[in-house]
Amino acid sequence: MKRIAIVEDEAAIRENYKDVLQNQGYNVQGYANRAEAMLAFNTRLPDLAIIDIGLEHEIDGGFTLCQALRAMSGTLPIIFLTARDSDFDTVCGLRLGADDYLSKDVSFPHLLARLAALFRRSDLADNSNSSESLMERGHLSIDANRIQVCWKNTPIELTVTEFWMVHALAKHPGHVRSRGDLMQEAKIYVDDSTITSHVKRIRKKFLALDPEFDCIDTVYGMGYRWDSHA
Repeated sequence: MKRIAIVEDEAAIRENYKDVLQNQGYNVQGYANRAEAMLAFNTRLPDLAIIDIGLEHEIDGGFTLCQALRAMSGTLPIIFLTARDSDFDTVCGLRLGADDYLSKDVSFPHLLARLAALFRRSDLADNSNSSESLMERGHLSIDANRIQVCWKNTPIELTVTEFWMVHALAKHPGHVRSRGDLMQEAKIYVDDSTITSHVKRIRKKFLALDPEFDCIDTVYGMGYRWDSHA
């Protein structure tokens, strides 16, 4: 049974989501603030975390919690579920390592579909055949079994979403992959601006390691392409 943590300071909302998810067969724990959540996470991590941004007296407590969770696990699926739906907050959430960012206006069926997609992706990674999981493209090496990407033999810390996007691009170097293709490969269903934010964050991580990195091309109006010249 998959374990989901919900960090939401409004008790009625937290219990509502908890009931819905439990009825779908998930094991759900709810936490009202960052301190309660971190106490539990230091003992055992959930299989997926759903986090609000504002947590009691901490206006951006969810952002801080996301950052701490991502430091504890590079692959744990993290979803922001919040009333704060500005582009600025969305980009901040994704830059801190969240896999998805949803408004509280989202319907329950939509939320459940996003959760199921993230779990399918995690299960796929767990069941990867190691003999088919290795890929090399110049300075890039990808181990799908371990969800690990290396550039010039140095590991790059990517979230699970970022990993599968890089995997999708590198699998067919020189081919343009649309945002829809990347969503399908990464098992997420978001708008174009969210995909763009993920790609920008991926580029930033490669550039931090190698300032001359330029293997991800933006093809205007079409999508992105892995340039195999390196």
